[in-house]
Amino acid sequence: MKPEVKEIINGSVKSGWVLEPRAKELIKLYGLATSKFIWAKTLEGTLQGAKKVHYPLVAKIVSEKIMHKSDVGGVVVGVRDNNQMAEVFEKFSKLEGFDGVLLDEMLGGSEVILGSKYDAQFGMVVLVGIGGTSVEIYKDVALRMAPVTKDVAIEALNSLRGIKLLKGYRGKEPVSIDKLASAVVKFSKMAYDLRNDVESMDLNPVMCTKDKATVADARIILKTH
Repeated sequence: MKPEVKEIINGSVKSGWVLEPRAKELIKLYGLATSKFIWAKTLEGTLQGAKKVHYPLVAKIVSEKIMHKSDVGGVVVGVRDNNQMAEVFEKFSKLEGFDGVLLDEMLGGSEVILGSKYDAQFGMVVLVGIGGTSVEIYKDVALRMAPVTKDVAIEALNSLRGIKLLKGYRGKEPVSIDKLASAVVKFSKMAYDLRNDVESMDLNPVMCTKDKATVADARIILKTH
């Protein structure tokens, strides 16, 4: 395990889960692409960071006390300018455990979910499926034991009922199955590598286009030893 990975894991033990900006740092260490993001802790830093990420953007609360950000109004999509950004910062700063704002670029593409969970019988298992907010409705996922090869990743993707959506259904731009499969392989290696420390991971959505697969949101839950 890389020292940088160990530092992120060890620094998250107290809360039992990895704050999203740190989770994205962790993901990047395993070669996965993430949306452009900046973690800012002051209003001045937030406004400066927004210039670098570029409006419109997504703003998310960073707090060890708030795992489910949407439930408390801790996610604002499409922040358009400094005035709105200042209002969002003010609102977030009043939420429990406020530790700054995650400024995230807005991405287009098809939504995919990558997940992993430790299974007492099989060890670390990875999941791939049609993602976004519809994931709980369609439950269109494939499960494989980690780590997976690229051939297994492609086979898992092709087993999805919604594979047509990824291959260009009704004129929609097809995504790169090759790039997505490569992301699945990297994610599965990450899941296997962290099997002794991580209980589950959810990367949802992973935004997929004809050129790349980019992680837009990440949640990593640690094991309680």
